Amino acid sequence: MKNFRIEILSIVLITFLAVSAACKAQTGSASDSDVKVEKKKKRRKKKKVKLPNIDLSHWKVTLPAVKENGKPYEISPPEILDFASSDIAKPYMYIDSTKGAIVFHAMPTKSKTRNTKYTRSELREQMEPGNNNVNWTFKQGGIMKAKIAMDETSRDSNGKYHRTIIMQIHGRLTNEQRDLIGEDDNNAPPILKIYWDKGKIRVKTKVLKNLNASETEILHEDAWDNDEGFNFEQEVGFNKFTLEVKVSDGKMVIILNGNEYKVYKSVHMRRWGVFENYFKAGNYFQSRDEGAYSKVRFYELEVSH
Repeated sequence: MKNFRIEILSIVLITFLAVSAACKAQTGSASDSDVKVEKKKKRRKKKKVKLPNIDLSHWKVTLPAVKENGKPYEISPPEILDFASSDIAKPYMYIDSTKGAIVFHAMPTKSKTRNTKYTRSELREQMEPGNNNVNWTFKQGGIMKAKIAMDETSRDSNGKYHRTIIMQIHGRLTNEQRDLIGEDDNNAPPILKIYWDKGKIRVKTKVLKNLNASETEILHEDAWDNDEGFNFEQEVGFNKFTLEVKVSDGKMVIILNGNEYKVYKSVHMRRWGVFENYFKAGNYFQSRDEGAYSKVRFYELEVSH
């Protein structure tokens, strides 16, 4: 009888220990599972911050914001390096840290630069920070590379997307040239305009009206006309794409996505060598329609000479 009781107690004890172990195992599993869920939630909450690969130390920006005198706001180096904290810049030029890009936002406003009816949120190269008077010639050469995407853009009354200029090479008269032809500013025509045009990349350049014009005559803006333009075959739409512009003596090459080229090498390019130049990049919006706008993302931008 005594042995029988001992056996019963042993069975009860073993059963109790087994149940306790099972409960602990279940509790432990639940705790581990909860911890994993919490970790996943925290990872979701932590958004990965990305910054654009763009050095602004040699750029100034023109914004659609208007000063009291009617002129557009400009931010030059070194202030442009802190553009993200500028209340004036924030609506028109800001960092999208989820995409790793600078967004250039433009829309029609009362702000207009000289010789144009359109507004812009656009960078202007300054070889010497803060100084517009130091520029480069085709003989000196230059390269501009960028990774870009159209973020958003409005449509016109026909349902077609508005277009914008995303890159330029702008000509500039030296002070001596300006005085020689009696101009009141240093403005010269842009030898290159690159458009985002309904999801395609379109290129426009200048051609001389009279190939026999003198070195002085070609300094006048009306000595130059627009060419017929060129469309790259690839459609970029709202996807990322790369553009590279290479300039050398008498030659200009535009490369889309590293595999499609447009080469300009002619008497027009050779004679353009009389001008100084500077690169531009951003969003020079080509519409005055009410409510129209566009946002262009720049992930990378690099210039070398």
